[in-house]
Amino acid sequence: MTKAASKKAEFRPNDFVVYPAHGVGQIVSIEEQEVAGMQLELFVISFDKDKMTLRVPTAKASAVGMRSLSSPDIVEKALDTLKGRARVKRAMWSRRAQEYEQKINSGDLVSIAEVVRDLHRAEDQPEQSYSERQLYEAALERLTRELAAVEEIDEAKAAARVDELLIKRAA
Repeated sequence: MTKAASKKAEFRPNDFVVYPAHGVGQIVSIEEQEVAGMQLELFVISFDKDKMTLRVPTAKASAVGMRSLSSPDIVEKALDTLKGRARVKRAMWSRRAQEYEQKINSGDLVSIAEVVRDLHRAEDQPEQSYSERQLYEAALERLTRELAAVEEIDEAKAAARVDELLIKRAA
């Protein structure tokens, strides 16, 4: 079995997958396309919420970090991460922002949960800056979308579950 064939077997149409730079999407189909005179087999992935379709060569799927949804135990680990204390380094904001961005785009659910935990603000805490809020919301969205997909619940329920953990932690 070739490497591409084993990739194709790993991901099938209708499977939910995580693409690091965009979060949770659903494979719509696997199609052949001619690109620069070469036949390529592509996963066609739909990101409904962003109204976006992405085509990823089946042979490059793992190289770009595309993966299946997290297992329930990784989801639990990510949710446990939310319960921990925020760990904010004393580095300059630009440096920390870069690190948060890398964690979000890593596609690793536990790293994304760390960003949510570290940037979460309780009602009685000072306002977030615009860039903090952007990073927080991006991480929160990735976390809730994957939680919803893994647990087969809607995103509102997933968001409520994450909120509950964050509020409990802040109390």
